[in-house]
Amino acid sequence: MARLIIRRKQATAQYYTEDLGDGVGLDMILIPAGSFWMGTEDKEIERLCKTYNEEWFRAERLQHKINVPTFFMGRYPVTQAQWRVVASWKQVERKLDPDPSRFKEEYEGIERWLRPVEMVSWEDAVEFCARLSNRTKREYRLPTEAEWEYACRAGTDTSFHFGETISTELANYRGTDLEYEGKVYPGNYGRGLKGIYREQTTPVGYFKVANNFGLYDMHGNVWEWCEDDWHDDYQDAPTNGSAWLSGDSNKKVIRGGSWFVNPVDCRSAYRDLDTRDDRADIVGFRVVRVAPRTT
Repeated sequence: MARLIIRRKQATAQYYTEDLGDGVGLDMILIPAGSFWMGTEDKEIERLCKTYNEEWFRAERLQHKINVPTFFMGRYPVTQAQWRVVASWKQVERKLDPDPSRFKEEYEGIERWLRPVEMVSWEDAVEFCARLSNRTKREYRLPTEAEWEYACRAGTDTSFHFGETISTELANYRGTDLEYEGKVYPGNYGRGLKGIYREQTTPVGYFKVANNFGLYDMHGNVWEWCEDDWHDDYQDAPTNGSAWLSGDSNKKVIRGGSWFVNPVDCRSAYRDLDTRDDRADIVGFRVVRVAPRTT
């Protein structure tokens, strides 16, 4: 019988906690400067298109090298508790619903406030960052798409930061087959096994599995908004880790997959989009802080 062997190891990460008040903190992990190959090799893209009969994977072309400066990133997606606190702070540009999420029940005895916030638009997420910046006097924003993939990979070049496959023991995604418009999208990826479909978010850090940088939930649970405008591929993309804002500004990049999608859409390189004012129960975000300059 086929089985998936999972090996776990302990490691340390540098981070600080932003005290939001009301007993709520925001852990920010130091992401060291470095370079990586962003996107997917043409040979792999052709395999994906053939296997899944889906041209969408061509958005991961052209693979290109990126140099990323040091930054801090949220250890987890923003939680409902963190959102509730910041939404109560002084408005910058727009009002925020303090409790927008669909999933409001506890999960296996874990309080609902530790679930990731969802049903928040890109514009809502930007307002959250603006309020956080004003309150703390530190520069918070959404991650650029390059920062997101660099942070997700954490020095790996495999489909997932775990390796070449994934398991519903490690992440929250649809581990069962999905039939849609005459196509079947498998609940497994590569040599991995099918799993379960939870049909809801899980509390952040639920699986107790972090990548090499110390980040959790980079695959599945909720899609995460990025700063960038959508582009159909990487032709003429910046190579310094900055946001790419010369595209369709009404369409914004989302990364990481969610509880609703199959594992192929949770890969480190997979790209998708949503309109900046859309709210969905599969989309959340995490924040980045610009590292202070040293003299």
